[in-house]
Amino acid sequence: MFKNKLGIFTSIFITLAIIITLLYEFDILGISPALMIGVRWATALVLIINAFSRKNLTTWIITCMILGVFVGVDFPNAAMALQPLSKGFIKLVKTIVAPIIFATLVYGIAGHSDLKQVGRMAWKSMLYFFCATSCAIFIGLAVINITQAGVGIDIQSMPHEELPAPKPPDAALQSLPEHVHGIYKFTHFIYDLFPENIVKSMYENQVLQVVVFSVLFGIGLAMVEEKKRKPLVDFTESLSETMFKFTNIIMYFAPIGVGAAMSYTVGHLGVDILKNLFMLLGSLYLALVLFILLVFVPIMLFLKIPIKKFIAAVKEPVSIAFATTSSDAALPKAMSAMEKFGVPRKIVSFVIPTGYSFNLDGTSLYLSLASIFVAQAAGMNLSIGEQLAIAFTLMITSKGVAAVPRASLIVLIATAEQFGLPVFIIAAILGIDELMDMARTSVNVIGNCLATVVIAKWEKEFDEEAPYRLTDETLDEV
Repeated sequence: MFKNKLGIFTSIFITLAIIITLLYEFDILGISPALMIGVRWATALVLIINAFSRKNLTTWIITCMILGVFVGVDFPNAAMALQPLSKGFIKLVKTIVAPIIFATLVYGIAGHSDLKQVGRMAWKSMLYFFCATSCAIFIGLAVINITQAGVGIDIQSMPHEELPAPKPPDAALQSLPEHVHGIYKFTHFIYDLFPENIVKSMYENQVLQVVVFSVLFGIGLAMVEEKKRKPLVDFTESLSETMFKFTNIIMYFAPIGVGAAMSYTVGHLGVDILKNLFMLLGSLYLALVLFILLVFVPIMLFLKIPIKKFIAAVKEPVSIAFATTSSDAALPKAMSAMEKFGVPRKIVSFVIPTGYSFNLDGTSLYLSLASIFVAQAAGMNLSIGEQLAIAFTLMITSKGVAAVPRASLIVLIATAEQFGLPVFIIAAILGIDELMDMARTSVNVIGNCLATVVIAKWEKEFDEEAPYRLTDETLDEV
């Protein structure tokens, strides 16, 4: 009863705080900045009390995200000094990624010895990934052509940032005739899939290389006689269980890491930067919402996936991804949440890590939208054919984007150079890239979580009753 009353009071208080904030921003009642500071920190106090009463990790993560915004607004210098806490959380999570992928994949393959299913999951996953990312790219193109966000923008007034350095040109590529460059790039992508040293791949967090090694190791182990296979299978099962418990321990630090990440973002960007680039930012968020409504929701309705239960399952990994702008930070929690949602571990452990390289829906949408925005800002009127050429190029290049902050910028720069788009405009939009990265990374995580359910349904191995057994308590135990 107390929790319900506190929840109602919290909702009413936050609503009033939002109304006062809007009145202040639009200068309607002449509210003083001092009053706004009081409103923010009174809201913070109410949220903290609510979080203590609920004793729920998700509630704490969302609360700390909001507190991070307040710290960033009122104490920007202190907020920027909190960045090591955010980086520390991401480093801590990255220690889990490679061991959890290796252990769950090897156990899933060798523990069941069903090598045909591994092949089926591979082609089904790739087909789904290709369809989903293609839809994302075309929705991005459609939205930016409708909003015309780049047309008429004064580039000189936009914030200028230093671009990340692109990879140096491949000497072998330069020595080949231009008509075989596409073949070389494709074969070089295949080459990059294979690890030369698995320890090095784990150290560099090369997720796809770890996946390839784990699948081959699992297949090899499945071909060994039972007596010699059992010790390693038992080891990987124990390792995977241990890593999931290790994840639970690390997630107690998630509210601090997430709050620090949000605080740093607001502290070093401020809010004024949005005024120049609001149309681009708004176009991206609109496109991502449309993608969710036009692609994800119909898939869930067609497959009879309970939408509310799915949202409850993914809200915690998505909130982590949103604040940290890192899919890797959300990977362990996403895997455990989907397993709790009813997807077998062997499917989760194959689909999500693979999707981190091949199914970045939010990133693909952003790349198509941002590339046309650059052309519009430069006054270039691209034809439908030229835009489709960019889209098909992005379908290939976006597949190798690492699941780390800012990696998509490298792909955007390479695509811009290939089609003669001015790269300096990318440096201008880099100022709000972190705000865009929050949204696209969240959609990446949602897309990969949904992909596990799609493949599980396709394989007829989804536990239909599991979503209805979920509660806040069981999700926090994941």
